[in-house]
Amino acid sequence: MAQAGQSPAETEAPVVPPRQDGESFADYAYRMLCDELIVLDIKPGEPLNDDVISRRLGVGRTPIREAMKRLENDHLVVAYPRRGTFAAGVDIKDLAEISEIRQLLEPAAAARAARFASPQLREELRDFAREVGQLLPGMTSQRDLMRLDMRVHRMIYRATGSRHLEDILVRYDNLATRIWSLVIEKLPPVSEHIAQHVELLERIADGDSEAAARLTTRHITDFENLIRAVL
Repeated sequence: MAQAGQSPAETEAPVVPPRQDGESFADYAYRMLCDELIVLDIKPGEPLNDDVISRRLGVGRTPIREAMKRLENDHLVVAYPRRGTFAAGVDIKDLAEISEIRQLLEPAAAARAARFASPQLREELRDFAREVGQLLPGMTSQRDLMRLDMRVHRMIYRATGSRHLEDILVRYDNLATRIWSLVIEKLPPVSEHIAQHVELLERIADGDSEAAARLTTRHITDFENLIRAVL
C-alpha cells in the first residue's frame, strides 16, 4: 500500500499511548493515525509507510491497512496506485465550504442532542462542562486547547444519538481542525473560544434546544473569523 521511506512523524514519535480496553487493533491504529494527521504531527504530503507504522504502534499490517482505508474515506490520506499512501493536503480555501456545511449541521446536531440525550448522558454533559471550566484557567498550550475543543465536539455529536450524523460531523470537524493546526502558531490564545463550550454543554444538558443551536452557530462563526484573521 505505502511506498518505502519514513516520514519524520513515523520515526520521531516518542511515546505511543496504549490501546484502550476492548479496542480492536484496527480501531487503535485508526485513532492514533487520525490524531496525528489532524494535528499535523504527520505533515500534509508525507508518505505513510505501513511497515514503519506497524512497528511503531505494535500492530500488524492488516489492521494498519484497514485503518488506512477508513482514513482515506475521511479524506485524511490519499492513496495512489504504485506510489503509496500520503497524508492529504490542507487547503485554506476549503475553510469557507467546511464552515458552511458545519453551520448547517452543527446547530441542528446540538438541538437534537438537547432533545434526545439520555438522563445519564445529560449528567455526563454537566460533569464535562464543569471539567472544561476547571481545566481552562491552567491550560496554556494551544495544542491542548485544540484537543479539548475536539473532545467537546465529539461528546455533543455522540449525544445526538444518530450514528450517521455523528460520522459526518466528526469528518468535517477533523478537516476544520487540520486547518486550525496549520495556523495554530499564528493564533492568539483561544481559551475564550473554548470557554464558549461550557454554556453550550449546560444548555444541551438542560434540554434547551434553541439556546444550544444559537450558541453553536456563534461558535462556528467565531472559529471561522478566528482563522481568517490570521490568513
